[in-house]
Amino acid sequence: MTVSASPYIGRFAPSPTGPLHLGSLVAAMASYLDARAHGGQWLVRIEDVDGDRNVDGADRHILASLQRCGMQWDGDVTWQSQRTALYEAALRQLEAAGAVYPCGCSRREIADSQLTLSARQAQANIYPGTCRHGLAPGKTARALRLKVPQSPHCVIGFEDRWAGYVSQDLTDDVGDFVIKRADGYWAYQLAVVVDDGAQHITDIVRGADLLDSTPRQIYLQRLLGLPQPRYLHVPVVVNERGEKLSKQTGAQAFDTGAAPELLLREAILPAARFLGLDLRADTLDAFWRAAVPAWQQLRHPA
Repeated sequence: MTVSASPYIGRFAPSPTGPLHLGSLVAAMASYLDARAHGGQWLVRIEDVDGDRNVDGADRHILASLQRCGMQWDGDVTWQSQRTALYEAALRQLEAAGAVYPCGCSRREIADSQLTLSARQAQANIYPGTCRHGLAPGKTARALRLKVPQSPHCVIGFEDRWAGYVSQDLTDDVGDFVIKRADGYWAYQLAVVVDDGAQHITDIVRGADLLDSTPRQIYLQRLLGLPQPRYLHVPVVVNERGEKLSKQTGAQAFDTGAAPELLLREAILPAARFLGLDLRADTLDAFWRAAVPAWQQLRHPA
């Protein structure tokens, strides 16, 4: 079910793996502008469910950077690490529907099993369903996987407000995917769907690197009886080698405590230009006064 006349509720959901860089600023700005252009709410959720990757103090740095850039969220900030009861409840619902099974396969075993798949499936690292009908003798459950229908194939399509119509065959292109990892952490796909549902998110604006995850999330929404938000996936910023800007590729923090004028010139205006907004402003207040109607015109022309 796609939302229609519901009040707009958007969100920015960074992982606290380090300070924000230009790529994450672009995603934050797009989600903020879209919420304000719709007269809606903009929530901030810290996605710290993967404890091994969290950097101490990164969440506070992220929140301070958003405020320094003039992006003030609505309501209280939430942290995924404080919401595990919601994920447990969703798991029980999926288990009651017979949609979940324990998997005892190691990464090496999964890689070795690719030999039994088609070339396309092997290249996409599709799980072959080894444990779908029960653990082999001597095997111990490591992760929990969600069953993807095999016949007929599970094909999920949706209209993205930037990319247009997107369709994915989950059966062929994804396979049964993990919702609770072998290390005990909740998988991103489950946590984000549960949180978006609990926070009544109507619109998700984020980077195009997550476009491929959206069909899995829509499938989970359907299983859990949650409404399907609208989606808008903005292009991702890349470095000189064509790699997505990220902590892993050495992206540097844009907020180093510089004066607001320098922050505007060196980070905020370049991020806006990347999103297609060629604006001139001397102050942060002036920028946002111009940026919100400019975004509305760009994404919702009369």
